[in-house]
Order: sequence, then C-alpha cells, then structure tokens
Amino acid sequence: MSKLLSETLKGRRALVTGGNRGIGRAIALQLAEAGADIMINFVGSEEEAEATAAECRAFGVQAVCCYADISKEEDVAKLFAEMVQQLGGVDILVNNAGITRDALLLRLSADDFDAVLSTNLRGAFLCMKQASKLMMKQRFGRIINISSVVALRGNAGQVNYAASKAGIIGMTKSLARELASRNVTVNALAPGFIETAMTAELPEAVRAKMLEGIPAGRMGQPEDVAAAALFLASPQAAYITGQVLRVDGGMAM
Repeated sequence: MSKLLSETLKGRRALVTGGNRGIGRAIALQLAEAGADIMINFVGSEEEAEATAAECRAFGVQAVCCYADISKEEDVAKLFAEMVQQLGGVDILVNNAGITRDALLLRLSADDFDAVLSTNLRGAFLCMKQASKLMMKQRFGRIINISSVVALRGNAGQVNYAASKAGIIGMTKSLARELASRNVTVNALAPGFIETAMTAELPEAVRAKMLEGIPAGRMGQPEDVAAAALFLASPQAAYITGQVLRVDGGMAM
C-alpha cells in the first residue's frame, strides 16, 4: 500500500456488503490495512466471512461479521443497528453485494429480473438510506457504490444486471447532490472484467473474446478495485463526489 494512504483511515468504521469474498473481501482487507474497523456483511458463507474478518484483525483493527439479506428492509435496519452497537457508528459504506441471473431477454423470467434488481439496486438504496441518517448527523461520510462497466456499455444476456448497475449510477449522482453540503461524498466504481469466482465460471472461449476488448491486455484483480475504493474513502478524495470511476483496463473507453 502507498505510504500516502497507509493508516489514513485510522479510527474510521467501514461497512462492506458482500464482504466475505471476491471484490468485497479485497476492499475490506485494504480498508483494514489503512486502519479502519470493519463490519463484513454476508448472506452466503459465514465461514468465508469469519476468515476475512480474521485477516482484517491481523492489521490490528476490529472486524466483525453480520448476516443480512440487504434486499429486505428489516435486515438492513438490523445490520446498521448491529454496526452501531459493535463499532459505534458508520463512516464508510461500500455497497458491493450483488447477484446475477443471466439470460437473453426473451428467456429472462420476471422473477429473475426482480431478484437482481432487488439485491443490486434496492439493497444499495436501503443501505444508503440507513447510512445517510448517521452520516448527515455526524457531518462526515463516504459512500462507495460498486456499479459495473456493463452499466455503461450493456452486455447481451444481462438486461437485468445492466439495469441494476445503471440504476446505481443514477442513485450515486442524485445522492451526491443531496449530501455534499454535509461533508458526505457519494461515488461509484465501475469494474470491468475482474478475476473472481463469478468470472471463473465463464467458458474459456468467452473469456478469450472479452480479453480482446481490454486494451490493458489482462483481466483485473479484486485488489485493483479495492485500491480505487481505498482512495475514494481516504481524505485525499474529500473533494470528489458524484463520480463514476472505471476500473476496467480501458475496456469501456
């Protein structure tokens, strides 16, 4: 980690949704290394969440886990109550949790459309609403929403996913205007083709085709996205809000 950013988040408290694996895990670890106490939200493997929390604690910070289905308003309320109880508040929110239910439009069921928007878009909305109450009161906050390059360029077979991630960009810009006067920034990251368990399931031919469209000539790593999240959470990004930062190796230029 850059010396410029090391320990810049000491005393801050960060909530990372879907923080048990992939991009969320990498973000939680980088924020912890920078000194932030971490709440890892998960809905899948508790074992993965606890393992990530243990890695965070190795940096000398507090790290706790909390199960919550962020598509449910009551779960989100309990998640933030638990965050306040265990860590004392919320300074940084990373809306990372997301799912896919891919299919071409004519084969895409209404249930699969709703499921993706419910987690990816409604979940981010519910978390931002809870976080905003706390951040406005304390007159400080950093909200970082994980969107996707798919929101910017579309992708066949992902109408529902693209809609959810494009919606996140719209919410990011709107909320940034609402909270800027309270010293709360709201930004989005748009990762490209990142090496995760999700992309590992793609056929080799599909992976090769996608790589052809990346000027950098390689897939990104979760740590590439985490580094951008760390910057947006840091004091160095205090005058940046309402922005969408692509982390895609030039894929969406």
